[in-house]
Amino acid sequence: MKPPERARLRRLAIAALAATAGILAALWLLGSIPGPGTRGETVTVFIPRGTPFGQVVDLLDRNGLLRSRLVFRAMAHVTNAPRRVKAGEYEFTRSMSPGEILTKLVDGDFKKHAITVPEGFTVRKIAARLAAEGLVDEGEFLRLARDPAALGRLNIPAASAEGFLFPDTYSFYRGLDAGAILERMAGRFREKVTPEMTAKAGAQGFTLLQWVTLASIIEKETGLKSEMPLVAAVFRNRLKKGMPLQSDPTVIYGIEDFDGNLTRRHLERQNPYNSYLNRGLPPGPICSPGMDALQAVLDPAPVRYLYFVSRNDGSHHFSETLPEHSRAVRKYQINRKSSGN
Repeated sequence: MKPPERARLRRLAIAALAATAGILAALWLLGSIPGPGTRGETVTVFIPRGTPFGQVVDLLDRNGLLRSRLVFRAMAHVTNAPRRVKAGEYEFTRSMSPGEILTKLVDGDFKKHAITVPEGFTVRKIAARLAAEGLVDEGEFLRLARDPAALGRLNIPAASAEGFLFPDTYSFYRGLDAGAILERMAGRFREKVTPEMTAKAGAQGFTLLQWVTLASIIEKETGLKSEMPLVAAVFRNRLKKGMPLQSDPTVIYGIEDFDGNLTRRHLERQNPYNSYLNRGLPPGPICSPGMDALQAVLDPAPVRYLYFVSRNDGSHHFSETLPEHSRAVRKYQINRKSSGN
């Protein structure tokens, strides 16, 4: 090749590089320009799994997030973003620049949903709360919570995840499957319940399942943390004497579609959770106990109480003997009913 021709090709190459650099610089400048909306104005966009990039652009445009579809597409292709966009739910502000939107999509910076699971929630209530936020299919969550293979992977020694989904506040995003959410909640249980606590329960004669079961009953019996060691003492004293626990919440748990009215007929009907008819602990937990209830089982109050009855103000009266308990029942329950309160 002659020198003049080589020089001409070199000039063309330099010009091409300069043009490319100019285009990239222009895209960078355009990509940093804020979007068409006002700052703070938010919009939520859900991108289903398998959505083509063209449809992603359509979604963003329909939600008023793009000044220019052309600029957005050009920026995306220069950065190879179409192959790296992650499906899921996103929260954008309409003032975000194309570059900020692309970064969010590529990083998978999903919208987070804060879900609080209070102490005493059952698996059914947890499933309903998650479903209400659009995070799970309620039926699938309940199915997995009873699936032996799933429970084995989660190291849950029971026929259900009941009691082993720790009450706490979680941050989930749409797109997580029910199994991943179960794993997160069961993992939190293992984080909070230390090996030392499990060993202490074992030294006191409780398996992990028995410990959590008794804690769940305590959780349902009283909302006062200060009373939990007393309630724990009552039930532990009853277990030692071979007395039935006679806990209403266990009976209620065993009733399908309970309507809120516990009757004598319910107490006389046999089911595995009827602690009036069956001695010992029921077959598993009846809710998710919190740390105070779990700790109360391990450190019960040093008392000989065998009975307690509600004072109708959130607290309970505790008794050692049946005659004392009968007097308390007349005072706080029977007389109250007969007076019309």
